[in-house]
Amino acid sequence: MRATWVRAEARTLQSGPLPVVPQAAALCENRCLHTERNYRLLVVRLGAMGDILHALPAVTALRRAHPEWRIDWVVEPRWRELLEAPAIGDQGSPVRSGRGLWRPVVDGIFVAAVKEWGRRPLSGKTLGEIRELRRALRAGGYDAAIDFQGAVRSAAIARMAGARRVVGEAEPREWVARWLFTERVATRGKHVIEQDVEVARAVAGDGLECERPLLPVDPEAERWCDGLLGAGGGAVVLMNPGAGWGAKRWPPERYGAVARGLAERGMRVLVNRGPGEEELAEVVVRACAGGAQAVAPTLGQLIALTRRAALAVGGDSGPLHLACALGVPVVGIYGPTDPTRNGPFGTRARVLRSPLSRRDHTRRAAPEAGLLTIAPEEALRAAGELLDAGMA
Repeated sequence: MRATWVRAEARTLQSGPLPVVPQAAALCENRCLHTERNYRLLVVRLGAMGDILHALPAVTALRRAHPEWRIDWVVEPRWRELLEAPAIGDQGSPVRSGRGLWRPVVDGIFVAAVKEWGRRPLSGKTLGEIRELRRALRAGGYDAAIDFQGAVRSAAIARMAGARRVVGEAEPREWVARWLFTERVATRGKHVIEQDVEVARAVAGDGLECERPLLPVDPEAERWCDGLLGAGGGAVVLMNPGAGWGAKRWPPERYGAVARGLAERGMRVLVNRGPGEEELAEVVVRACAGGAQAVAPTLGQLIALTRRAALAVGGDSGPLHLACALGVPVVGIYGPTDPTRNGPFGTRARVLRSPLSRRDHTRRAAPEAGLLTIAPEEALRAAGELLDAGMA
């Protein structure tokens, strides 16, 4: 059975505001819309990579609507570079005042090592870091905290700040989290980006549009990318064979077949080798008989590299959502996750998904059965269509 083609349709703008999210007549309980110019807002979205990128359009929209607000963000340490480029030569936590290309959306960042805390919940180090985070958040004097994660731990961190208003979805991912919110937003959007914009509207009652997210520019990463790509060598296709768990991973040998076809077309194929995904990347390179090159960029370097790509190919993963955030055309290869909710948004896209696939977030190790019905030829044809359209 052939895979179905899912097109981005109204979500294919390459620049400027993204599609307007429909507004509901009454979105939240206990709504309080009075805000001042010196309003202080705390955003909580701890991880993971794709989820932070899905929340960024909403926060970017708030920033554009209220440039004078103080907006800070709580995030896991490994994803900090999605919000802020490291200070040059700084081995610790970079400290900068104000916003700029290095930190375009938020004013300040707090890190919360929640995964590490979960492994050692009663250790002195964990308890000390939680106390210090609570102290720092309380000192921020926030008027509101907004939880885009909808988990008990993220909602608890939002409550730590002591803000009078704690805003979250009426039906969060973890149901218990809703009882930690003072305002609950009933969302109607199908895509998680649309839902996050609806939640953001509740902060000040703005008729927000979904903005293309602003991502930091790291000069060191840009120089690394210039050195990697050099002069010439063809347009770059960035391929990402990894995904959060095995059921979402299309076989790397099939990525290799697509890479071989793209190389024959004159494209320069780079295979992202994320942490723990070294073997996947090497299988892709071997399968395409040397027609691709594996790279292991830092997060900041991956942002710089993606900015230069003509096309990205991958499954439901952070790097694919990064390409969408940067307006790079994408071929998305989907299995158990629903592209209506988590698929490409805001760029030209082709999504391949079998009609056999059903939404299932069970973290199985083997690729989902429907995913295995998608042939390399289909992905290569989709890539060719996008490349041809971009060159027209």
